[in-house]
Amino acid sequence: MFFMFVRVFAQDQTITGVVTAKEDGLPLPGVSVLVVGTKIGTQTGGDGQFSIVVPSSAKQLEFGFIGYAKQTVTIGANRVFNVTLVANTKQLSEIVVTAMGQTRLKNTLPYSVQQVSGEDVSKSRSSNFISGLSGKVSGLEIRQNNTLGGSMNVVLRGNKSFTGSNQALFVIDGVPLDNTISNNSDQTSGLAGYDYGNPASDINPDDIASISVLKGAAASALYGSRGFNGVILITTKKGSKGLGITVNSGVSVGGIDKSTFAKYQTQYGGGYQNEFLNPSSVNRNLIPYPVANTGDDASYGPQFNPNQLVYQWDAFDPTSPNYNLPTPWVAAKNGPVTFFENPISVNNSIFITGGGDNGTFKMGYTRSNEAGILPNSRIDKDMINFNSTLNITDKLIAGGSINYTQTRGLGRYGTGYDNNNMM
Repeated sequence: MFFMFVRVFAQDQTITGVVTAKEDGLPLPGVSVLVVGTKIGTQTGGDGQFSIVVPSSAKQLEFGFIGYAKQTVTIGANRVFNVTLVANTKQLSEIVVTAMGQTRLKNTLPYSVQQVSGEDVSKSRSSNFISGLSGKVSGLEIRQNNTLGGSMNVVLRGNKSFTGSNQALFVIDGVPLDNTISNNSDQTSGLAGYDYGNPASDINPDDIASISVLKGAAASALYGSRGFNGVILITTKKGSKGLGITVNSGVSVGGIDKSTFAKYQTQYGGGYQNEFLNPSSVNRNLIPYPVANTGDDASYGPQFNPNQLVYQWDAFDPTSPNYNLPTPWVAAKNGPVTFFENPISVNNSIFITGGGDNGTFKMGYTRSNEAGILPNSRIDKDMINFNSTLNITDKLIAGGSINYTQTRGLGRYGTGYDNNNMM
């Protein structure tokens, strides 16, 4: 009887359980379950459940999964283990998102890829997240039109086409976004127009969880010919189990650097020649005083002289107190630099996340007020984001998202010269 007891005690044992994530409580499929000190192991199924036969000598089980800290449990007399894994932020920095939302370890990819966190591009509180990528990705060149709310040209590893677009492809949660600049042919040749920006500027920086930059032909193959110029892959934030509220706010102030501003001379007035216009050629009713060359855009005219009376621009403005009156020929009291303002831009956002065992949701609202450096110029932007997931079954999850952006501009800067100035 004694030997029969020992034999029964020494038999192999079956251990079962469920592995879930601490962040949202959802089951984790593909978690490795290993008997410590042996080569015996298994993986969790789509519902996070596992079953493993261990020898009687086994003391511990080790649970491991990409992006989560390993956890070891002591077997003892227990036969059922419900294990919760905690995300490993250090290991997550080595994981990148590739095509179709798949995650891979960075050192296992056959092509070059860099990742930037959402916090890195939202710290500056800019309405355009692309500016936050500057200096953070090798081989990334960003050219921004020097206008309020202007477009940005994003090029990876140099130009690849002489006639076509060299813009990198943007992909948001698996959906390609055409970031083509919409400037017309006149603007590209230096004529007049307005730059209304490109679609990537409507992406909410506070809604970005991570950015993976795929470079080279191997990376482009994941998205076909559209990814020929490289891919900027954006993963947005998702809801989580429980209720959470996040508020972000930022203020920025700009201005002109007077030390680098163009220096203007104050010895000569407007005109291309050292002479004034004849008053009779302008208006026969004027008292015979010379007329300044207000139509010329150069400053090679007559030398300033406070004793010289001249009909200047305000002499022809009926609303001016100097209408039809000559004034001393002196330099303007204020230079061009005094025309510019110190713009103040404000960016505020609020996000509400929640969920339970059957699904999650996230809703966010961002308000951006960006003032221009010129008087009466500003851009106001409202962005609304919503996404949710629903656990239809243990192996089927449905999800969807809605993004809405409304932009209102006032006094946008023009680009180039208009046709009248060119002639």
